[in-house]
Amino acid sequence: MTGLTHLDENGHANMVDVSEKAVTSREATAQAVVKMLPETLHMITAGEHKKGDVIAVARIAGIQAAKRCSDLIPLCHPLMLSKVKVELTPQPENSCIVIHATCKLAGQTGVEMEALTAATVAGLTIYDMCKAVDKGMVMSDVMLLEKKGGKSGHWQADV
Repeated sequence: MTGLTHLDENGHANMVDVSEKAVTSREATAQAVVKMLPETLHMITAGEHKKGDVIAVARIAGIQAAKRCSDLIPLCHPLMLSKVKVELTPQPENSCIVIHATCKLAGQTGVEMEALTAATVAGLTIYDMCKAVDKGMVMSDVMLLEKKGGKSGHWQADV
């Protein structure tokens, strides 16, 4: 079990003790993509959805999810995020919305899970708001794009 740090000396899952780690600036960006019918994307971008501004609601949902990540993911540390940015970019040529979520803090542990949770919940919010008109939407490509700071330094996905 080399490299798994959430296990105690008895092999049981536990929250990692980060109290001895140095406080450093940390940042992570994740993405999710929501593919939908062209008519659904048009309805969203034209502001014609009866439930309101889908993009704005999804953005707020993503921010809220990042802030509540430790309530959703077992063993995830509760963090005082200094910034959460959720960008939703409609791509009519691909009939999708690309979501990028970036989380930042100065702390003792990374923010990858917060960024991934923000992107995922923003995508799920789009689905929830639009499922009555497009049940076939697909969320895909949920992934970490970049991570900066901490002991392991900088990492970037090859995409």
